[in-house]
Amino acid sequence: MAVEPSACPTLTGGEFRYDFGDTAEMTPLLKMYTLGHEFVPPPIHAGGLRYHGDSPIISRLYADGLMRAVAYHQTEIFDAAVKFARTEGISPAPESAHAIKCAIDTALECKNSGEEKTILFNLSGHGHFDMGSYDNYFNGAMTDD
Repeated sequence: MAVEPSACPTLTGGEFRYDFGDTAEMTPLLKMYTLGHEFVPPPIHAGGLRYHGDSPIISRLYADGLMRAVAYHQTEIFDAAVKFARTEGISPAPESAHAIKCAIDTALECKNSGEEKTILFNLSGHGHFDMGSYDNYFNGAMTDD
C-alpha cells in the first residue's frame, strides 16, 4: 500500500505517462505517475512527499494493479502521528505519519470486520526536526488547503 499526501497525489490523482524528473527538463523522460513536471506543490509539512511524480518501478506496480494507494490530508496524518507518539513514545516524521495513518485505518477495518491481519509499516524517520509542524498542528494553524 502506497500512502501519499492529498495535496500531492501522484498515484491517486496523477497520470501514468512519460514526464521529466525535474522542472528544468534535464532528465530523460521517465514513465511514471505524475502530476506534471511543472506542478508546484503546496507547502505541506511532509516536505519529502512533495515531488510531482513517483518512481518508475512503483508506478508500474501500481499501473499493473499489484499495489494500491491512498491519500490523506495533513491534519489527519498529524492526528495519527500524535496518537502514535502518545502510545509508543516516538514522535514520527510527517512522511512516516502517512504510513502510520494507513496502518491505524487498516487495523480499525480489521477490528470492525473481524478479519485478522499482520500489519507492517515503515517508520522511516523521527520528527525531531519537525517540531515546528507539530506546534502548528497543536495551535490550530495547520490546514489541509
